[in-house]
Amino acid sequence: MSVKAEKVEVRVSPAAKKLLKEAAKVRHKSMSEFVLDSALAQAEETLLNRRILQLSADERETFMAALDTPPSRHPRMEKLLKTSSVFD
Repeated sequence: MSVKAEKVEVRVSPAAKKLLKEAAKVRHKSMSEFVLDSALAQAEETLLNRRILQLSADERETFMAALDTPPSRHPRMEKLLKTSSVFD
């Protein structure tokens, strides 16, 4: 179990605090535990939504075709990558 060393403060309206207390009571948790658990779950879901790409069958085919297509040649980019930089 990790040691809790950081503190996060949040200002809420009286109505929001009452709602959080009631929800925490239903879950048999302290308000701090409830808020932390809820915030962590929302944070994980938010980050997960950025990692998973959901596509329809047509979108998947288009996406896979784009990945399978060889890259276009860009002579100016090739020249840039072959040129010594000021840091060399």
